[in-house]
Amino acid sequence: MPERPRPVRRMLCVPILACTPLLVACGTFDAVPKGATSLFQAFQPTSPEVAAELALDQYDADKRYRGIRILSNASYGGGDTHIQLYVDALDDEDATVRAAAVGAIARHGQPEHVPRLVARLYDANALVRMEAARALQRLHNPVAVDPLISRLDPEREDEPRVRAAAANALGQYAQNRVVQALISALDDPSLSVNHNTRRSLRILTGQDFALDTRAWLRWFDATGDPFAARAAYEYPAYQRDREWFEWLPLVPEPPVETPSNPVGMRPTIEG
Repeated sequence: MPERPRPVRRMLCVPILACTPLLVACGTFDAVPKGATSLFQAFQPTSPEVAAELALDQYDADKRYRGIRILSNASYGGGDTHIQLYVDALDDEDATVRAAAVGAIARHGQPEHVPRLVARLYDANALVRMEAARALQRLHNPVAVDPLISRLDPEREDEPRVRAAAANALGQYAQNRVVQALISALDDPSLSVNHNTRRSLRILTGQDFALDTRAWLRWFDATGDPFAARAAYEYPAYQRDREWFEWLPLVPEPPVETPSNPVGMRPTIEG
């Protein structure tokens, strides 16, 4: 007898339906589009109106966080009204909301927003400080140089991820004080800071003396133009693996980024 076709649709629906209680328990349906009548509709993109309601919910920080994330990842999330919402959220009482706002400005902001991001480099929460340093990789404004240099100092910044992100961000600023600060940071006890510091030095100078601080200093003192062989700076693209629910049918895949030049950066060397 010929083999009967397998009930593919039923097989797909069973694990999805089995996950429904877990999805509800995790709060996944808090941002379900209004009027949704099925699990498949629940995973449709959240409307701008619902996302804005979440982002502005004054009673629930988790909803504000998710609302900002939804807006900032949407194609329409770069409008003036949305950017002002992100700027206002930089002062939110909840650290996760502040971190989401920093990430939103990193994606949609302009160099004029850099001073607000600089303020978050000194946030009490390490995650917010790290997001601020990462955001400053994407927006170019020389007012960030001194604050970023301060974040390289382990005595001022105890979180290695912040120091590593700051070292990366400094790779876009062709200034003597930046090179000197990066050379000093080669002695950092964190390997991630060492890696990013060396990367930025290679971009700025076109040289590579690995982690040999003395060799870098000898070269710097002897060279007439440390930026003669300078390469183009591109901020790193951050990607993530799929969340478990993003493997379900009809659920969009996580966005994929590509490296690019910081907004506001001109192809000129700053003295």
